[in-house]
Amino acid sequence: MTEHSADGSDAVTLRFGHEELVVRRRYEIASIVNDLMIALWFTVGSVLFFWESTATLGTLMFLLGSIQLAGRPMIRLHRRVNLRRFRPEGPSETARDF
Repeated sequence: MTEHSADGSDAVTLRFGHEELVVRRRYEIASIVNDLMIALWFTVGSVLFFWESTATLGTLMFLLGSIQLAGRPMIRLHRRVNLRRFRPEGPSETARDF
């Protein structure tokens, strides 16, 4: 069932029960944790650049953050593949992924 909200966007109501809801929540949490870790790596790396003696460690933090940026699309792709077992035609939302 699709409901129309006041702003004109559609809200998707789950039709496939508790399991799909659990899967969606797990991937949302994974995405949030990934984003927080990226922020941590870049913040720590930025602070470490204030001193020449810790610049190498700061560079390492930036490298870790950059590598972890690939995690978000991988989480989204993995989520979509897993949601196909609930809805073979694919998830209905696109840009609204967390």
